[in-house]
Amino acid sequence: MEKKLKRLRNEKGLSQLALERLSGVHCKLLSKYENGKVEPTADTLRKIAQALGVTSDYLIFDNAPRRD
Repeated sequence: MEKKLKRLRNEKGLSQLALERLSGVHCKLLSKYENGKVEPTADTLRKIAQALGVTSDYLIFDNAPRRD
């Protein structure tokens, strides 16, 4: 998940701070998620996915659809 999260954020041209503003998830936590240091809760994952315009499943699973 961490590589996909970072790749999507970069594809959208977002800094961690910009994603924080969109998702409400602190940029320090986003950094930890992107570096694989901690795993987000289901609610946090949903917020990040929504801000990036993808499904939570897309962030977690390799073959999940990007959007429902």
